[in-house]
Amino acid sequence: MNRLEKVRKVKVHKILDAAQRVFCRKGFLAVTMQDIIDECGISRGGIYIYFSSVDEVFLEVMKQRNSERFSTISKAVEDFETVLETYLSRQKTRLLNFENSIFRAYCEYIFSKPKDAVEAFRDMQFGHLRRTVVSILMLGVNQGKLKANDKRVEQLADHFIVTIDGLSVLALSEALTEDIIDAQMNILVEMTK
Repeated sequence: MNRLEKVRKVKVHKILDAAQRVFCRKGFLAVTMQDIIDECGISRGGIYIYFSSVDEVFLEVMKQRNSERFSTISKAVEDFETVLETYLSRQKTRLLNFENSIFRAYCEYIFSKPKDAVEAFRDMQFGHLRRTVVSILMLGVNQGKLKANDKRVEQLADHFIVTIDGLSVLALSEALTEDIIDAQMNILVEMTK
């Protein structure tokens, strides 16, 4: 990688990190390019070299986030129980600190665009999330701690996703309590035994 490519990579990373913080604070609909510029401290012209719109920045933030999330899980060499506990603990922390979650921005993006314009994006997001959960569950199968065939693992992964996304909706409406999270997470753990 030459010097110019390294500089580009550093700037894009700085923009995306700043943008993610803005999306977590403000959602999607209220964010402007000026908000992202103010957060990252890069000039308007400097940002527009890499991104032409808030939509473009948001989509790239989500791609980066998915990539990081999947690589973290896929590199896990620990035992199944530890990986599952870590994953669910991270979800609980996210749900209890929802002001730091990008979920609201994701929902606003999905519901503010025509269905056909977001279908591929929505499917990509679900696919990334599903691969992450399936990889955790397959670790359990491979270690002999989860008795399941491929179809059952996929069904169980879908149940995890629906449960966690349902909890996310409750968090958005500020109706979620730690007791509800704990009860649902315990059910998910029991389903893997």
